[in-house]
Formats: sequence, C-alpha cells, structure tokens
Amino acid sequence: MKKLLLLVPVAALLALAACKAGKPGDMESGMMHQVKKQVTIGGQDWKNPAPDNDASVQEGAEHFQHHCQVCHGLDGHATGVPFAAMMDPPVPDLAEKEIQEYADGQLKWIIENGIAPSGMPGWKGMLDDDEMWKIVRFLRHLPAPGSLGAPKIYAEGESEHEQMEHAGMEKGAKPAEAKPHTHKH
Repeated sequence: MKKLLLLVPVAALLALAACKAGKPGDMESGMMHQVKKQVTIGGQDWKNPAPDNDASVQEGAEHFQHHCQVCHGLDGHATGVPFAAMMDPPVPDLAEKEIQEYADGQLKWIIENGIAPSGMPGWKGMLDDDEMWKIVRFLRHLPAPGSLGAPKIYAEGESEHEQMEHAGMEKGAKPAEAKPHTHKH
C-alpha cells in the first residue's frame, strides 16, 4: 500500500513534466492527421461569391493579416511565427497541396467553424461571410514564403528581448542575474 501511495505522486510528477510545449512526435502528428481527416468538413458545394480579382484578394489579405497572422504569419506560410512547428498538429503552410485541394467552400467552412482538435478557431460571429470569402480568395493567391516578413508582434518581441539582454550585460549582470522585464504594448 505504501508503494502505491508513493507511485501515484511520482506518476503525477512525471505526467506534469511531460506537459511542455515541444515539437510533436511522429505518433502524435500521425494521430492528429487522422483525426483531422475524420472531421467532416462541410461546404464542398458552396460557391465563392467574391469576385476573383485583385481587389478581393487585397481585401482578403487585409482581413487575413488582421485576424490570422498570429498563427499563419502575414504570408500564410507561418513565416516568423515562433510556435508554429511546436503546435500539435503544427500550423500548416496554407500553400501546401493538401490545403489548396480543398474547395473554396470547404476553406470558408474551416474559417467559419474551425477545426477543434487542431487549434484552428472558428470565426463565425467575428467575421462576416464576405470577409471570409475574401480571405479564401487571398489563400488562393498567397505571396511567396517570407516575402512579407514576420508579424510585427514577433519582430518587436525579438528586438525587445535583444535590447533587454544587451542592457543587462552593459550593467555587468550575468544572464542569470539580469532583471526580468515586462512587455509594454
């Protein structure tokens, strides 16, 4: 009985130690890929009413960069998103063949409803139909990977951290002794 009482807290500590962000393993990735494939994605027969022209693509890009860039980067390739590969499943490059093979209506359905096990939220009630359809137009015309740079929020974070580290070193502090800093946005 004493061994069991000791085993339970040790098992709990090991489980907690395993709960950290990290790149998912092959088994996790494979399982999430299968879960995603099993999710019924509607909208296959929906037709995109937004015209396929530069104005729709540009407006879609603006909505995408406002709502989606935190996870997908400014360009849809997750450029500059520090946690993209650490997600389970990883944030996809929206230019991937698997994504681009979805019908426009399916992409709109995903934007509207999300994919729960993947971390992709649904935007119903936050974006209207026209905005979602124009985001789909942008997804069909993604810029080259890296061409738009990293989202400003991540670029600011990198430079801010570098400045804080540099300031701490100038004062003669060792890295472990540097004072913690707060972000002001």
